Amino acid sequence: MGERLVAMIVATTVTVAACSTERQTAQGPSSVDAPATARLDASEPPTTPPSKRPRQVATTGNATTTLRTSTTVGRTTSMSTSSTTAAPPTSTEAPTTTAAPTTTVRPPPAPVPGVHDPACVMQVLAGDSLSSIVDLVAVDGLTVAAVQTENGIADANLIRAGDLLDICAGNEINDIAGGPRLPPPPPAPAGAPTGPVTGSGVEAQQQQLNALFGGYGLNTLPVDGDSGRLTRQQLCAARVALGLPASRSDMTPGSAEEQVLMSARGLPVPAGAPTSAGRWALIDVTCQVMFVGEGATRVVYVFPTSTGSEGFETRRQSGSRVFRFDPALDNGGWHDSVDYPVPSDNPLNGNMYKPLYFDSGQAIHGANNVATDPRSKGCARLRVGDQQTLVDWLGLGDAGGPTDDG
Repeated sequence: MGERLVAMIVATTVTVAACSTERQTAQGPSSVDAPATARLDASEPPTTPPSKRPRQVATTGNATTTLRTSTTVGRTTSMSTSSTTAAPPTSTEAPTTTAAPTTTVRPPPAPVPGVHDPACVMQVLAGDSLSSIVDLVAVDGLTVAAVQTENGIADANLIRAGDLLDICAGNEINDIAGGPRLPPPPPAPAGAPTGPVTGSGVEAQQQQLNALFGGYGLNTLPVDGDSGRLTRQQLCAARVALGLPASRSDMTPGSAEEQVLMSARGLPVPAGAPTSAGRWALIDVTCQVMFVGEGATRVVYVFPTSTGSEGFETRRQSGSRVFRFDPALDNGGWHDSVDYPVPSDNPLNGNMYKPLYFDSGQAIHGANNVATDPRSKGCARLRVGDQQTLVDWLGLGDAGGPTDDG
């Protein structure tokens, strides 16, 4: 699958700020096809004693990081009884003792550290089901369907040990990551296939890509049989999501990887995404796409991005933090880069829309020029509308000014 280098960009009290003056010249692979990923995550709030009541929380723009370092193991309680039957007077048999079966008892929910509201979050243990969790919580009106909807779970029978569940359904708050609970992604655009895509070849692949990524943020592909740069970019994104080796090459009709693509019925969370965090983004520099999601449960957005060009490569990360956000309110959201200043907006030279900074000044920011290949001076560019969507998703849309999280 090639080298995969990752960065987890975590925002704690991300309230807002400006771009670093450091020029980004860190070394990294210059080949566009050398797979690497960057992971963004937002948040890290206080821990409070657990309770079962939904809590109305004001949105402050804070984000939360859930660090899953261990799995709680259920305690096993062995209960046994014995009964002795007296032998008849003429019998010499010894009394018999029968042991009752061993019973496994699930421990009560333990507080989950690092989430927005520990009173509203449970960690799934081995053997749990949504129905058993609803029974354990025992809150009036809480149903399996409500928990499923609150957490964006497509199949109620598919939950994994270690996953975090928001059990305060209906309070319109993401109690894992903080901020308002977002609605599910919009439906696929008109014309996108609604049922399984059949067939093989480029046109069938384009139909399936439209079905797979519809409503997540990538452009709808024309179904014309032309495997151009946008089709190859989405083929690469699909490979990452479906656990195939990342590549921007064409997909051979009838191949094993085409069969994996054509059989996909939903967009899974990509391997390598930092799902222990409530909110995350994973940037694949081979594909030049950014996956954005919540915990281990769902992908929320998939955006095209353009990372650092040769000589200005976006640095590979192993655990960076988003430390600044600059809404640039005095300039319509556009911050002039200190290293690459321009008198008016010119994204080719460094002007940045509402940047989110990580690793000494590289940033995720909006730009009017987002190519399908690396073109930036080290940052990860998003289209302006996509950057605004990301900022709103992080709860920073109403930030009143730049803030440094340190």
